[in-house]
Amino acid sequence: MRYLPHTDVDVQQMLDQIGVSNIDELFSGVPEDCRLKRPLDLPKAKSESETLNFLRGLAEQNTKTSDWDSFLGGGAYNHFIPSVVDQLVSRSEFYTAYTPYQPEISQGTLQAIFEFQTLICQLTGMDVANASMYDGASACAEAVLLTIRAAKKRNKVLLSQALPPQYRETVATYCRYLEVNLIEVPLENGVTDQAELKALLDDQVAAVVVGYPNYFGQMEDLATIADLTHAAGARLVAAVAEPLALALYKSPGALGADVVVGEGQSFGIPLSYGGPGIGFFAVRKQDMRSLPGRLVGQAVDQDGKRGFVLTLATREQHIRREKATSNICSNQGMNVLMVSIYLALHGKQGLRQLAEVNYAKAAYAREKIGQLDGFAVAFSGEYFNEFVITCSEPVAALKTRLEQQNILAGISLGRDYSALKNGLLICVTEQNSRKQIDRLVLALAGGEA
Repeated sequence: MRYLPHTDVDVQQMLDQIGVSNIDELFSGVPEDCRLKRPLDLPKAKSESETLNFLRGLAEQNTKTSDWDSFLGGGAYNHFIPSVVDQLVSRSEFYTAYTPYQPEISQGTLQAIFEFQTLICQLTGMDVANASMYDGASACAEAVLLTIRAAKKRNKVLLSQALPPQYRETVATYCRYLEVNLIEVPLENGVTDQAELKALLDDQVAAVVVGYPNYFGQMEDLATIADLTHAAGARLVAAVAEPLALALYKSPGALGADVVVGEGQSFGIPLSYGGPGIGFFAVRKQDMRSLPGRLVGQAVDQDGKRGFVLTLATREQHIRREKATSNICSNQGMNVLMVSIYLALHGKQGLRQLAEVNYAKAAYAREKIGQLDGFAVAFSGEYFNEFVITCSEPVAALKTRLEQQNILAGISLGRDYSALKNGLLICVTEQNSRKQIDRLVLALAGGEA
């Protein structure tokens, strides 16, 4: 009972205060048929050392990722994280920081958030960025809500089918009871079909949402899509699941996007079994006041010195609660700091060099796999560090075969795209050596890697 601080006297005092005589009476509102009538079927309690030994035994059953060659992507990317990122975020000033409501004692945290916003604006080519969202999918959904608010009487949103499936699902969840008409735009050669998009655009469309790069690693023609979208009076939302691509390709803002959202996990945040991530959210000045979440602004104090404050915040625990645009809270502060450190550490040139390495390695793998009998590159056009191949062998059997050689070959596309039931999404980052890529190619060809 060492970790349960309440004594029997403490418990009784709390029960007396709320007017019940015992624990059973406290839970009287729970129906009898929903209650467990027996003790939990748990083994006898162990000592601390016995418990640790038991847990170590469980942990040893895990497969070590270092023993595998992974070519998985699809929204979560295996990039190297310099040790300095963990070292700096572990400082107690950041590690224990809470929401920076009081600027006089939160200048360090506020400045870190301000730097994050600045870096995101530079990367996306936009005017204003907020202090992050939960992840890329929720940021995308919040972007759709922003466009609906801004468009007033328009209630249609066009989603490219090449948008990551998780993003489309999250948008659908957010909009389920909001009378928003979500329409998916079909694909042509792995990107949004522009002819179909043009046909679907009308005066009821509030926004068009496309990936950049999209789920297949393809780079959408944002400039043309922006022209079509704006001609119909709608906003263009670019959703960026792999933001490292923005260090190599022209920014969405420069190509005409009105809102840029995405997932920042690539920038210093470990995969961690799929989370947490960090959503970034950037807009043009016209939409600044509709921006969800926090915004840190720069000001001067009474002595004329630079300082930082939360600004333009319409959130649920602040004033104007009925007009709150988001309830994003402080759980993202650590991830904001990690992204800021990672980006500042690499700088503009370092980030571009890293992007070039990712592109070159993916291009090498794509070319080699495309030359194998029974395999073909699915799409032409510009891409980043992911690409789709089609296989004559069933994808499930192929993946199982490669897993026997400790190779995670990629993501099967058949579940989300019936037309690509023989499609495999392969991702190559700077973490994949040429030796690993050659092993993948040999294993795909049927050899022993």
